[in-house]
Amino acid sequence: MRSKLKCKNRKSESGMSLIELMIASVVLIFGMLSIMGLLMLAIGNNGRSKIDSGATMLTQVVLEQVSAKLAGGGPGSITDNSACGAGPGTTWVLNDQAGGANLSGGKIDFTQAQGPLLGSYAMNYVDCNNNITMTYDVRWNIQTLGVKSFLVTVGARPKNGLPTRFAFALPVTMRAYVGGNS
Repeated sequence: MRSKLKCKNRKSESGMSLIELMIASVVLIFGMLSIMGLLMLAIGNNGRSKIDSGATMLTQVVLEQVSAKLAGGGPGSITDNSACGAGPGTTWVLNDQAGGANLSGGKIDFTQAQGPLLGSYAMNYVDCNNNITMTYDVRWNIQTLGVKSFLVTVGARPKNGLPTRFAFALPVTMRAYVGGNS
């Protein structure tokens, strides 16, 4: 009787069947592919955030330089990194006279051709990071509000040639009042 009991116990402890193993493999593969998809999405969002942050910081720098020049101080120029660290890049002198890029609803109108503005109220700022260049279209407008008071509007956006996942990056616009109540 004891021998029959030992045989029964061994059969109930046998390994997984081939069907159970295939189902477990499919579930594991599906889970790993899902995680890989999420990682790819996170990497894309990280790149887009980097581009948006670059445009925001560049807009702020140009706004501060133009404001400082209007207030009577500051160099009023910016040097980009178009040489990727192999020397000085392009130095852009910021015009501080009234005028500039067209505005649309208080924001810079990027549908206007950049050509006539380039060098006076627009620049193609090149940022280089790990030998990868990113060009930003930066434009500004200066409105005279009084004798020594101005409204400065600056906008920046990534220039064409972006990968599709970054193509919808919105332009960044900042505004500041400079001067007093004169």
